[in-house]
Amino acid sequence: MAKPMGPRCNLDCSYCYYLDKTKLYPDQNKFRMAPDVLETFIRDYIDSQSSAGVREVQFVWQGGEPTILGLRYFRTIVTLQRKHCPPGRIIRNALQTNGTLLDEEWARFLHDEGFLVGLSMDGPPRLHDQYRRDRRDQPSSERVLSAWKLLTRHKVDTNVLCVVSNCNVGFPLDVYHYLRDAGVQFMQFIPVVERIDRQGGLASPPSPGDEDLAVAPWSVSPADYGRFLCKIFDDWVRHDVGRIFIQLFDLQLGIWAGAPASLCVFAETCGTGLALEHNGDLYACDHYVYSEYRLGNITQTPIETLAALPQQRRFGLDKKARLPAACLKCEWRFACHGGCPKHRFLPVNDEGTERLNYFCESNRMFLSHAAPFFLAMVGLLRQGRPAAGIMDILARQEAPRRRQSGRNALCPCGSGRKYKRCCGARLT
Repeated sequence: MAKPMGPRCNLDCSYCYYLDKTKLYPDQNKFRMAPDVLETFIRDYIDSQSSAGVREVQFVWQGGEPTILGLRYFRTIVTLQRKHCPPGRIIRNALQTNGTLLDEEWARFLHDEGFLVGLSMDGPPRLHDQYRRDRRDQPSSERVLSAWKLLTRHKVDTNVLCVVSNCNVGFPLDVYHYLRDAGVQFMQFIPVVERIDRQGGLASPPSPGDEDLAVAPWSVSPADYGRFLCKIFDDWVRHDVGRIFIQLFDLQLGIWAGAPASLCVFAETCGTGLALEHNGDLYACDHYVYSEYRLGNITQTPIETLAALPQQRRFGLDKKARLPAACLKCEWRFACHGGCPKHRFLPVNDEGTERLNYFCESNRMFLSHAAPFFLAMVGLLRQGRPAAGIMDILARQEAPRRRQSGRNALCPCGSGRKYKRCCGARLT
C-alpha cells in the first residue's frame, strides 16, 4: 500500500488513525513522494512481482488523501508503469479516496486507466458527517455523494468503504439501505477501534504493561458491531445475495466453501500487506506504521529484499504462533484465526501474557448467527447452483408462518429438518 502523500489529508476525520503519522516525520512540512522515489518504487515493485511469476501487478494508492497530489501526478504514475512494465504483464491500480477533490477530468482518467476506486462513505449524511468533516469543521457528505454520482456516471469501478464507529453502529439498516439505494453494489464495513495512550495520543500495538489503556470514544463496541453485522446479514441473505457484494460476507462464504481467506484479517498468517511511506520508508503493515516496525528505505535497499527480511517473515508468522489458548480451541478459529494482531489487546489471564482480539465477541456473534446460512449456500454451490438460491429457500420457509428462532428453527438449507438436526449438527 503506497502512501505517496503520506498521512496528509484535506479532511480531519475524528477517528482517523493515520493523520497521527505526521509525528514520525517531525522535520518535514511537505509530504509528497519525490520523482526519484516514485520511479524507484514502481520499477522495483514491478520487477519483484514479475520475478515471482505474478502476471497482474497490483498497485494500491492510499493516504491520507492521495488526490491532493493532483491529476498530473497520477498521469506520471501510469506513464512510469508503462515504461517499466515488461511484456506479458498487466498493471492494475486501486485508489482509496474521500472523493471530495474529484471532478470530471479525474473521473475520465480513472475510467480510461481502469482504476478501482474505494470511496469512503459512512451512511446517511446525519451519520457520515458526525466524524467525517473537513479542516474548517464543515460536513463532507454532500461532496462524497457527488463523487459517487460522478464515478457512477463515468462507469468507474467503485466500492464503498464504510467505517463502523460508535455513531453509525446503532443504525445498521439505515446505513445498508442508504448505500444500496444509492446504487452501491460493492461494500466494505470496517470497524474502528483505537486505544488512547497515557499521553493522550493513539496507542501503538499491544505491548506489556498497556492492559489498562482505554479505547477511544469513537470506537465501536464488540457487541454493537456484532449486532450491526447480523442485522445487515439478515436483510442481505433474504434479498440481495448475488446482487450486493459485501466483503465480509463474500469472504466468509469462500472460507466456509474451503477457500483460503482473501483478507489478511482472517488469514492464518499475515505479513504481505506492507505500507510504503512518501519518503520511501517501508513498514511491516498499514496498521503497523511505527518506528519499531520500519524495515528500511527502498532508495537504499530493494523493496524485494526488505519484504523478505527475517523480522518481516517473523511478523507474519507471529499471528499464528501467538494465538491465545482460547483461540486454539475455538470452534470459529477456521473462519477468524484471531483477527488482526493489532486488535489483540484484551488480557485473558492474570499475567497479561495472552491477549484476545477486541472483536472476538463480534466475530463469535456473527459467525454463530450466519453459520446455517453459509452452510446452506455452500451446499447450493456444491450442487452447481448459485448461492443466491438461498433467498428462494428462505422465502418459501418463511411465507406460511413466522420462522422459529434458534436451533429449533427450520434449517435454511431447505431440507425441511430443524437446524439442530441438520446443518447445525455439523458444527458440534
